[in-house]
Amino acid sequence: MMDKETRNSLQNATQKARSILTSDFEEQLSATFDIMASGEIAPKGGAHLSKSQVAIRDRIVAAIEHKRAVGMKPSEAVQDYIRDAAFTTLNRFAALKMLEARELVRECITRGDQSNGYVEFIGAAPSLRLLADSEGYRLFFECIFDELSTEIKVLFDRRDPASLLWPRKLAFDTLLEVLNAADLNGVWGEDETIGWIYQYFNSREDVRRARYDEKGKPKPPQNSRELAVRNQFFTPNYVVRFLGDNTLGRIWYEMRQGNTRLKDVCEYMVRLPGETFAEMNEEVSFDVVPDGLSYEESWHRPVRVPFRPKKDPRSMRGLDPACGSGHFLLGLFDLFLIIYEEAWEDANSPAFDETGKTLREEYATLEELRRALPGLILKHNLHGVDIDPRCAQIAQLALWMRAQRAFKDFSVPRAERSKIRRSNIVIAEPMPGEKDLFAEFVRGLKEDRLEELLRKALAIPPEQTVRATKAMAETLAELIETVWEGMKLAGEMGTLLRIEQDLTRAIEKGRAEWDDRLPLFRVAEFGISDVKLGKLARVLPGGGDDFWTKAERLVFCALSDYASSATNGRAARRRLFVEDAAQGFALVDLVNKRFEVILMNPPFGAGSSVAKPVFERQYPRTKNDVYAAFIERGVSLLNSRARLGAITSRTGLFLSTFKKWREEILLKEARPVVVADLGMGVLDGAMVETAAYCLEVV
Repeated sequence: MMDKETRNSLQNATQKARSILTSDFEEQLSATFDIMASGEIAPKGGAHLSKSQVAIRDRIVAAIEHKRAVGMKPSEAVQDYIRDAAFTTLNRFAALKMLEARELVRECITRGDQSNGYVEFIGAAPSLRLLADSEGYRLFFECIFDELSTEIKVLFDRRDPASLLWPRKLAFDTLLEVLNAADLNGVWGEDETIGWIYQYFNSREDVRRARYDEKGKPKPPQNSRELAVRNQFFTPNYVVRFLGDNTLGRIWYEMRQGNTRLKDVCEYMVRLPGETFAEMNEEVSFDVVPDGLSYEESWHRPVRVPFRPKKDPRSMRGLDPACGSGHFLLGLFDLFLIIYEEAWEDANSPAFDETGKTLREEYATLEELRRALPGLILKHNLHGVDIDPRCAQIAQLALWMRAQRAFKDFSVPRAERSKIRRSNIVIAEPMPGEKDLFAEFVRGLKEDRLEELLRKALAIPPEQTVRATKAMAETLAELIETVWEGMKLAGEMGTLLRIEQDLTRAIEKGRAEWDDRLPLFRVAEFGISDVKLGKLARVLPGGGDDFWTKAERLVFCALSDYASSATNGRAARRRLFVEDAAQGFALVDLVNKRFEVILMNPPFGAGSSVAKPVFERQYPRTKNDVYAAFIERGVSLLNSRARLGAITSRTGLFLSTFKKWREEILLKEARPVVVADLGMGVLDGAMVETAAYCLEVV
């Protein structure tokens, strides 16, 4: 873990870089694009703009209008855009420093335009060095971004509106000086660096405004941004390991009845000397320490560990519902590397439900498994959610770098590494707020259009007749409207939002219309072979989950077509609309999954004022503190006997206001299996006494 002096240097550098970039971008918006910090935007750009600058301005304006559509004031929307652009730019160049240190990119920043990578680049096109204002150097970076965006899309995608501004030469040169400072030389090889940059990007003034009103009195967070700023505290590595070892590590230890390398790797796993493992079907009651035992007697007492059936690792999902920079997910990644290999080696390992095959059946050799392993873990096992959109950049980068380290440890050459194109990081945000675009999108789902979408989205055989009715179109539109309405507070509540309750009712109504009274396809009964009937069965909606899956496919297909069917400034608005909608559906999907392990460092204190009525209605037992509600919600998302690990304020363990939380959740739904009372000074910058604990679902 970084020492305090190094963290202070990184904090100062982060704040300096933020100041450089925000000042430069604000000046560019006003001087070049007639977009003022006050929120005033000229109807059109000035005559001095080139054709490409006009296009850039249109996209910036569309991005600002998109922010206003969800309720931001004009000045707030402009400032939020500037903040996004500054954060994205800083993250990109900090990421390149980290990738340089890991030899994942050629030297490109450390010696400025004398860096080896750039010298080699202009060797193929010497005239690039002659371009004004270091445009050749910019082109070099854009080529790097494009290559990296094939895997780390969120951070390096140049289509992102936050990418539209590029620092002018003085600002750019100063930024590189900050990142190349000698006192930061040791940080770029550390995995935790990007997490500290995420926390330190918020200025002290940001934190003060989020916590106190104009008179200096404490206040509840007014919106999702203030909630995020108040609760960005990087979790120390020893806490991550303690919680991971005693949740996922312990679960696998019990599945293997102690026959696992994790008993040596998981140094923080609590194992009692008197533990023995129960047989299948043997009934074992929950372990309760008898009164009157000394510490030594308690530690050495005989304990029977309930039988835990083995699972294929691909079915063991992990979640961090307030993932920030992804530190907990990185800890789980390390454990899953061992878990997969042990499952592959185990002749009695069960098959994966989705494929019906074991790991050994799908990967003939350990080398084959290792080549696929980083991608398998990111695809099947690790899930993260946060209300702060910046987390998608940070967490995906951190996971990608960890995957590359695994490839390196497995001696997989760079050219032979499989592309990591998927990570399950979801930003909890409301569905897009443009009412005109939403109405336009829903209007497009008429019968004839629906028939076309059915064929495309569900891969219906070309010879099969497809018939959609008006009632089917109406029920699909109603389902979409339910999701849009239900997601209004997603940015304030994240995974706390119980969207599945509204969704269940809408799905049941939709399934009745589509499946019972109005079968999905009107098909002439003559001339259909058994083979064709088999094909038809695979696309007919079945139960609620199946209906949702197929309806969701239709919506994604329709959104894709909607985004690609407009041009100019309207295309930019539609693209932002579609991207936010996709994030919304991803959150809906996630809260309908069940998990084997959940780890978190959740927000604490009051929730967002905007969400207070809904929050208190949905969490009557834990409404007194957000962290207690996160524990309650987390428990509801776990499988039977799954585990949750959290670091929170320790107040819930003794204050009377948490009585229902203790009695109804901790003692009835998910009991504590290990608790560490940590006290003050654990979370850098947080004035809170903490406890770290693990619960197991009863």
